[in-house]
Amino acid sequence: MIDELLVRNIALISDAQISFAPGLTALTGETGAGKTALLSALKLLMGERADSSCVREGEAGALVQGRLYRSDADVEGFVVERRLSADGRSRVKIDGSLASVSELASQVRPLVDICGQHEHQHLLDTAYHLTMVDTWSRDTIAPAHAAYIAAFREHKRQLREYEELERAARTQGSRLEEARFCVERIEEVDPKPDELEELEEILPRAEHAEALATSANDAQEYLSGEGGALDTLNSAIAELSRMGSVDAALAGFADELSGAAITMEDAAAELRRYRDSVDFDPADLASKHERLGALNALKRQFGPSMDDVFERYRQSSELLSLVNDSDARLARAKRLVDDSERVLQDAAKKLARRRAAAGPRFCREVGKQLARLEMGSAELVWQVRDLDRKAWTESGSCSYELLYRSGAGLTPRPLRRVASGGELSRVMLACSVVLGEADGVSTMVFDEIDAGVGGATARSLASVLSDLARTHQVIVVTHTAQIAVAASRHYLVTKNSGAEVPVTSIAPITGDGRIEEIARMLSGDTEQVSIDHARALLEEADTLD
Repeated sequence: MIDELLVRNIALISDAQISFAPGLTALTGETGAGKTALLSALKLLMGERADSSCVREGEAGALVQGRLYRSDADVEGFVVERRLSADGRSRVKIDGSLASVSELASQVRPLVDICGQHEHQHLLDTAYHLTMVDTWSRDTIAPAHAAYIAAFREHKRQLREYEELERAARTQGSRLEEARFCVERIEEVDPKPDELEELEEILPRAEHAEALATSANDAQEYLSGEGGALDTLNSAIAELSRMGSVDAALAGFADELSGAAITMEDAAAELRRYRDSVDFDPADLASKHERLGALNALKRQFGPSMDDVFERYRQSSELLSLVNDSDARLARAKRLVDDSERVLQDAAKKLARRRAAAGPRFCREVGKQLARLEMGSAELVWQVRDLDRKAWTESGSCSYELLYRSGAGLTPRPLRRVASGGELSRVMLACSVVLGEADGVSTMVFDEIDAGVGGATARSLASVLSDLARTHQVIVVTHTAQIAVAASRHYLVTKNSGAEVPVTSIAPITGDGRIEEIARMLSGDTEQVSIDHARALLEEADTLD
């Protein structure tokens, strides 16, 4: 739902701020007053292509801002902004953050539909025809459609696996020989995960084992051998302990050095254990070097890393397995493809039957609304065409379209070819009333929906718009008094031609101002007779509310 709209420097509009309400909002004014500029602003908010000609003459740029709510449960809403410079550059913000035009369209278009002049019409998109029928009859169609989609995807998966097996089975020549060589070469070396890293870690120690053992032994001798550091240290401790009874300070030194002596004894013991643990085996060292060389050779052939080597082995083994067991695997895969095709065919028939039943019922309900709109014997016709099997999609196995027949006995034709702007808007209105809240669109904007109608037809049109306004926010640009009086909020669009560049103003009208505008719409003047007529219409609309 659109809550507020701010428009600056769009066409004849200099500065306008409009607060919309739930229900029906009417915009009225003299022809040429600038009502279409407001529609241009809405289209910019919906992500339509920006045209610098929209910028008000003499201005550097234009701005459109809007606050919208996604649903009745949305209490915060979101703010969108579109700036358009006179040189054609466009900038978009959503909730204050920069965004693209496509992001703007994805946020706003699902919420708003503009009906009129064949612009921005969902009804002209045949895919939307199917969406309407599916939505209207979702309780029966949705389960069948979900089952069809599941079957369609499963068949596609089985077919893809079969085709992969078939391609692998046809693999010949160098690719197969390369895979066989790869498997044999890697199996000959038989590398283990993390083996290379472990070898690279332990080899330096193995290469210097003798030197390491000698170094540990010499260090241990310096510490604990005869005449070593421990002997000298113990002598110092004994001397200090002897005189410690005379001076306590020397006893303290003796205690400190005793701790150091214990540490040195522990270190000497550890050095002995380290020396004894070093195993210098020339044959084992040679074996490790040979193993490292073999692993590095695999890296050079199939790398650059050992992970690449293992992945190459997996791929080559899989290819050989597919080829070696191709006949049996192909037969199994073909059976799965055939089984999934039968499931898909059954699901497609069930879905098509439900749509075949729902489509005409939807058309009949829309026809009832068209009759209310005094559109004679006009009706929608549900056209179904079976698709070639290769043309099936997740939407189904048939193509669907709502055709329009303006009178009994006439050939139904596509809506985009035969319906006028006013007719199309009224058909969309009828469809929207039938769909109710199910269509997901919260705001409907109608332009020229009253083109060529008057009298009883205008009254009927106002009644249907009021019905739609119970489930949608409806904004209608109208020249018809019967529609204007049905609105819960009424805006007057006026143009001041006295300025150098004409200025369009948009302001809410109530009370006497609204009565005068309704009188003008009725008879083109504000004579007392017209005023009385307008007041009577408004009072009648109030009683109907």
